[in-house]
Amino acid sequence: MTFPQASVYSAAPATASALGANPAPAAALVQAWQALQSQLEATFGSADYAAWLAPLKPTAVADGRLTLAAPTAFIAQWVENHYVPQLQAFLETSLQASAAVSVHVAPQFSAPVAHALAAAQPQARPQAAPQSISGGPALLPEEAPQPEWMSGLRLDNRYTFEQFVTGKSNQFAFAAAQGVANAVQAGQPAFNPFFLHGGVGLGKTHLMHAIGHAVQAAKPETSILYLSSEQFMYKFIKALKDKSTLGFKELFRNVDMLMIDDIQFIAGKDSTQEEFFHTFNVLVQEGKQVVLTADRSPHELPNIEDRLKSRLGSGLTIEVHAPEEETRLAILQAKAESLNFDLSPSVLQLLAQHIASNVRELEGALNRLVAYARLTGEPLTPDLAREQLRDLFRVYNRVITIDDIQQKVATQFNIRVADMHSPRRAREVARPRQVAMYLAKQLTNRSYPDIGRAFGGRDHTTVIHACETITSLIPRDSQLAEQIEMVTRTLQGR
Repeated sequence: MTFPQASVYSAAPATASALGANPAPAAALVQAWQALQSQLEATFGSADYAAWLAPLKPTAVADGRLTLAAPTAFIAQWVENHYVPQLQAFLETSLQASAAVSVHVAPQFSAPVAHALAAAQPQARPQAAPQSISGGPALLPEEAPQPEWMSGLRLDNRYTFEQFVTGKSNQFAFAAAQGVANAVQAGQPAFNPFFLHGGVGLGKTHLMHAIGHAVQAAKPETSILYLSSEQFMYKFIKALKDKSTLGFKELFRNVDMLMIDDIQFIAGKDSTQEEFFHTFNVLVQEGKQVVLTADRSPHELPNIEDRLKSRLGSGLTIEVHAPEEETRLAILQAKAESLNFDLSPSVLQLLAQHIASNVRELEGALNRLVAYARLTGEPLTPDLAREQLRDLFRVYNRVITIDDIQQKVATQFNIRVADMHSPRRAREVARPRQVAMYLAKQLTNRSYPDIGRAFGGRDHTTVIHACETITSLIPRDSQLAEQIEMVTRTLQGR
């Protein structure tokens, strides 16, 4: 029997002195391998079995030798170095005949091999088609039970280039995303890494998914892994716990395109940053595409190592801005059409004028109106829209200034507004000042230098440090977090 040309790792033939020189029959070898699975899991443990042995599939049998296919060269080499002698011993004990094991790299069965195995073992189940990760080609066969860290997220079918509404605020990001997709399709990744940043609900994730869909449609064999930074961190920790870090590294470093959403959430997680740093370097050096999103530019990310910030900003970094009114109106029209609901131009115009923060809130407001109209049967008029969305309009119509923030924070922490501008460094003054700087960045569109000037002419690095400090304190200081939330609610009129 033959198998596809591939890297092969062969074990030395088993000694047959105690078993006789006769090799095991082909069908018996395959049957014995399948029967041994529960024993292998019990012997080596569920985590190691799932990571290294379950992915192996028999692809050829001849002269007492069972050839197993591994999905990657790393897994093949690891099995060769750590498991093959024991696998041979298990087979020989089971068959009472000499047996040998070879491991080769073949992520998918070829048709000739599948037919050959079917002839050797007519009762065997057909090999299932590989299951994709994030909609892309499989990294492991479907039948293999995978450790939790070996799965990614699927791409959202709603988020394609065709469904993205462009305008002045996002046309550069849109064009660049298409350029990245085209470059990956051509096998020449560009703008590496491609880093999109901006506020919540502005289309960063949509563009990331669109890149994945475009590459997948044009080049289905491309392996794509998409996940959030929290999932990257969770999977890394889970792999550490399962003692499967080598397999984790192999999975992440063996893809053609890695896409991670909201990379800012690895802030302060030193071991996760270390692992991501090395993964990033390997992928870029090997010409693989990396696509990332965050809520701010790389150099503004708090509690991220400087060397990682430098790597993140070494490709193409683009900010996605809030859509202008014309684009907001186009988004609403497209959304209404997708909902198969006819809205008057006056109602659409009303929404576009009053909800300017982000696309997600805009679409949420429209969904709310459509649901109300369908449930009550009332026609949607501008007056009815104002009534149903009065809480949203109240929030979005209020423009928050740095002066407002300084006054509310001073009241909350019982200090003078003048202390916001003073050079005093006493803790009872410095901490509220840092809170005010943090809120100024969160609730206004002002830059770090602008905020620094509003706080007594301070340098922008002081503002960045303040934002990083408060960001790190919020999860650990519940009282401070509550005070910040109270100030935020007051400022937003909630």
